[in-house]
Amino acid sequence: MSAWVRAALEDLRAALSGQSAPLEFLPAEDGAPRWVRRPDAASTGTAVVVRTSGSTGMPKETLLSAENLRASAEATAEHLGGHGQWLLTLQPNYVAGLAVLSRSLQAGTEPVVLLARTTDPQDFAAAAEQLTHQRRYVSLVPTQLQRLMGHISVEDQTPDGGRLLAVLRRFDAILLGGGATSPELFGRAQELGLTVIRTYGMSETAGGCVYDGIPLPGVTVETNDDGLPGAETNDAAAAGPVLLSGPMVALGYRDPELTAARFGTDAQGRRQYRTDDLGRLSPEGRLSIIGRADDVINTGGVKVSAERIRQVLEADPQVSEAFVAGVEDPEWGQQVVAGVVGSGEPDTQLDAEGLRQSVREQLGAAAPPKRILPLKGLPRLANGKPDRQELLRLLQSPPAPPAP
Repeated sequence: MSAWVRAALEDLRAALSGQSAPLEFLPAEDGAPRWVRRPDAASTGTAVVVRTSGSTGMPKETLLSAENLRASAEATAEHLGGHGQWLLTLQPNYVAGLAVLSRSLQAGTEPVVLLARTTDPQDFAAAAEQLTHQRRYVSLVPTQLQRLMGHISVEDQTPDGGRLLAVLRRFDAILLGGGATSPELFGRAQELGLTVIRTYGMSETAGGCVYDGIPLPGVTVETNDDGLPGAETNDAAAAGPVLLSGPMVALGYRDPELTAARFGTDAQGRRQYRTDDLGRLSPEGRLSIIGRADDVINTGGVKVSAERIRQVLEADPQVSEAFVAGVEDPEWGQQVVAGVVGSGEPDTQLDAEGLRQSVREQLGAAAPPKRILPLKGLPRLANGKPDRQELLRLLQSPPAPPAP
């Protein structure tokens, strides 16, 4: 076990037991995680301070108690069939990486660390082969899994590909979170025989609290789905904000005003967090995320879902990834725009009009993007999530003039 992991686990254990001040893990320098004590948060009952990723704006300091982290670890183990040993591939300043450390403490196991070259087939396989527990787990973001699977195929007999496929199949669960998982990615993982579980959660819930649409033990999900004005126009407008309750819901933020705006209690008196996501519950209680409240675009008085448009674009064979948003427009109020990464060779030209036609046929006349910006890749934050602020900046920039 790496020296920093041993020290981090000891300091985390002390913070969880109340024997030391709360911790905050910081962004790594040269690949080595760092952490500091936060005595300023001790009076709140906080064990760990986690800053949100800031993918949609200013990061917020989330206050997690020992109860939050232990409840999350126990509910995860109960859902997965038992505690186990984890491969750590995400920095612990992100809640998914922190969760691996807290789950390891709860399980009494030592995590194996791979924080650099996480999608290199040889490095990943070598790290995964060090797991010795009967049950083996890893948390990945979709981009990591997609890049790993790019090295293998079902019939792969090459040393690197075959070895990588073997270790991926040995995981009792590959938790996939931090962003939307495309149906194509999930389907390919199933073809390869991988046990992938799509997770939903955030820093404010100590990590994933809904697995494949099913709330973890102790978690209650409500969607407050009376709908938004114009609900008849599309799925996202008809869905409601997702509300999450349970013992893993954070104490709040360091900012009391932000806490009051987003945290409360449910009908049973438990802590409840109001997310930015829009969702719907099936009669069986399975949660589907339809989009985000700020992803509902009002263009010319008609509400359309940025998430649904993204899904249609990514279903096209010529598209690898897409990002959709609304930008201010003096005529339409908001204009639908999209950044698109092609699936072909870098110099292959996208059939933008064909993409618009596909969106129009499936989602109506208001939905096609007025502008489609070809991108070599989506800019991302260090945790693998798309950098929404940078993408919005690119999409709001005026188009480059045509070459003479």
